[in-house]
Amino acid sequence: MRALVGGCALLAILPVPVLAQSDTVPGLSQHRPFLPGERLTYALSWMGIRAGTAVLEVADAPPVNGHPVLRLLTTALSAPMITKIYPVDNRVETVADADTLLPHRMLFRRREGKRHNDFDVTFSHDKGSVLSIKDGVKDQLPIPARTFDSVSCLYFVRTLPVLVPGSSVHFNIHHDKKTYKVEVQVEAIEPVHGPWGTVEAVRVLAIMPFQGIFLNEGNIRVWVTNDARRVPLMMKAKVVIGSVVAKLIEGAPVPPVR
Repeated sequence: MRALVGGCALLAILPVPVLAQSDTVPGLSQHRPFLPGERLTYALSWMGIRAGTAVLEVADAPPVNGHPVLRLLTTALSAPMITKIYPVDNRVETVADADTLLPHRMLFRRREGKRHNDFDVTFSHDKGSVLSIKDGVKDQLPIPARTFDSVSCLYFVRTLPVLVPGSSVHFNIHHDKKTYKVEVQVEAIEPVHGPWGTVEAVRVLAIMPFQGIFLNEGNIRVWVTNDARRVPLMMKAKVVIGSVVAKLIEGAPVPPVR
């Protein structure tokens, strides 16, 4: 139950050799694969045991500086049996620009075993900095252009039209008062089976140089639908013992393989 990594596992992926670090970012006005009201529910399992439930939601939010925004919410809750051993009750809320998906603010309440932290991160992209507050301690920190957080990056990748096997890219993520360049590799296109049937999915590998929101202990694989919606179907991450798998069980309809 120590992994899902919210959106951080699904980092932005573009065909090599692109993903220029410029100020031009493809926007949702051009391609919007998700809308407010979307709710995706995942069953979490650890070593074949039902470990908990995770939910990804999209909602409206009041404009920021006159620009439309989206509220992106990720939650993870351990199952009763796991809670007795290692309770998890995590909540991450990001307010992001509705066009670029660059985050304005992220609130993260981490409750994992005896580890309790509260994060409040405000992004100032025009100044190239973030105000990061962790457990009441404030730090003003520099960030490079086009830096996402561990939730907004999930939704940004869903706006990308092409994922080519064999390609890879590096991507900036700010997490826990540090900014990391994460490598993401597009591995293959393959069928994935679930309650929605069998669909064609793109398998990607995120090479993680840090512990994510839910304490993964290494690389993370994610399967997204090979269509315009890029629905995350499954995620798999190693933990201290074994691995945690998140499988989509409820949400918007997923088109089957033809």
